[in-house]
Amino acid sequence: MKRAELVFSAILVPVDYLMIIVAGLMAYRLRFWEIATLRPVVYELPFNEYISIVFIVGIIWLIVFALSGLYSIKSTRRFFDEFVKIVLACSTGFLSIIVLIFFQRELFSSRFIILAGWLLAILFITVSRLLIRRLQHSFFLRGYGIRNIIMVGSDESTVILKDYLMTQRQLGYRIVGSFSEVNDQNIQDLKQTISQKEIDEIILADPNTEKKERMLLLDISIDNHIGFKYMADLLDAKISNVHIETIAGRPLIEIKRTPLDGWGRIMKRISDTLFSTLGVIVLSPFFLIIALIIKIDSKGPVFVRLDRVGEGNKVFQVYKFRSMVDNAHTMKNDLMKYNERADGPLFKMKEDPRITKSGKFMRRMSIDELPQLFNVLKGEMSLVGPRPHEPEEVSRYQKSHKKLLAIKPGITGLAQISGRSELNFSDEARLDIYYIENWSPLIDVKILMRTPLVVLSTKSAS
Repeated sequence: MKRAELVFSAILVPVDYLMIIVAGLMAYRLRFWEIATLRPVVYELPFNEYISIVFIVGIIWLIVFALSGLYSIKSTRRFFDEFVKIVLACSTGFLSIIVLIFFQRELFSSRFIILAGWLLAILFITVSRLLIRRLQHSFFLRGYGIRNIIMVGSDESTVILKDYLMTQRQLGYRIVGSFSEVNDQNIQDLKQTISQKEIDEIILADPNTEKKERMLLLDISIDNHIGFKYMADLLDAKISNVHIETIAGRPLIEIKRTPLDGWGRIMKRISDTLFSTLGVIVLSPFFLIIALIIKIDSKGPVFVRLDRVGEGNKVFQVYKFRSMVDNAHTMKNDLMKYNERADGPLFKMKEDPRITKSGKFMRRMSIDELPQLFNVLKGEMSLVGPRPHEPEEVSRYQKSHKKLLAIKPGITGLAQISGRSELNFSDEARLDIYYIENWSPLIDVKILMRTPLVVLSTKSAS
């Protein structure tokens, strides 16, 4: 970690503590000064006693923040991800206060102070961290604290990553060297570049690079005390979730299918049932309006049931609002020559003539997929997971793609929020397999919270 990153990481601790104190003071003022005229105070809470409690609570919250990973500052981290961690960490701190009140009822006499302090802490900490992030980015744009990197690779992934880092200068990366492949001459030139310039990282952006060449670059980075990152391929994603145990004095490595095996599966099913039930109840009036629009727009049923392949290669029928003309599936073979997803088994056509007028809007806003909440209730799908594919598409899967059938498909997922229809199938599969291998409740929360933002911001989904 560069000195600038250490400085910004260190700044966060006192700033967070200050924001917690300010949130506590503001909550006290609101209750005992501003709202007291509307709702008289029954139990007085001396300010000196209150502020001493806030100081202690602030320290507890900082510990929770540290355990939540809020003090590992990285310029490439999305602020939305940081905001989710702030909400969860403040909520954990909020619950800790509730527990203290349970054992010591005299801790706070006002429930309003606790609730207001929680909300204000989220607000103040979010704003302060946003300002610190903007300050850090302004330093990067002026050339301070930038990480000098060497890029290795020449494939499409390399070109995309290189262009992104060059245009997004606020991320704090400067490409000072670039090599198309790993060979003897390039290795010598790379070592010379490292000796002549201050290099912080080597980034291997080609996921298809041989293991021997990866290890060679890793050895160079270790010898020169610099960082090393590489683009993961499908194999890396498959073996990332491992468990080591010792039997008869010998280590055995178990490659788990997914963290969703065991209690993770139970937790996910409970949350799916609760939130899909809530979604169906809340969206019922909206469903009636969409049904009316579909019937007015074109002939045919309101809902369609389409064959999809789910967990364990089992075929089920997914529910959708009809967005195409009736019997659209029979026209697919004639349109296969216009397929824009030639890299994989999926069919994608932006100007698909089968889509109705209302269907175009529903697909752009992903409204047609809302009836899948009933699939979630039935246990055939999950709220978050890989995209469900058609049987003929699955029949053309490569061997490495079979991992996509390890868990239930989802209404939304990591691939959907990372590019939606712009992703080629290989990138989509890589993202979904990463999700399968690295699932956690926090990842699901992030995906669900980002999905509406992605849907509203994109114009290319169809």
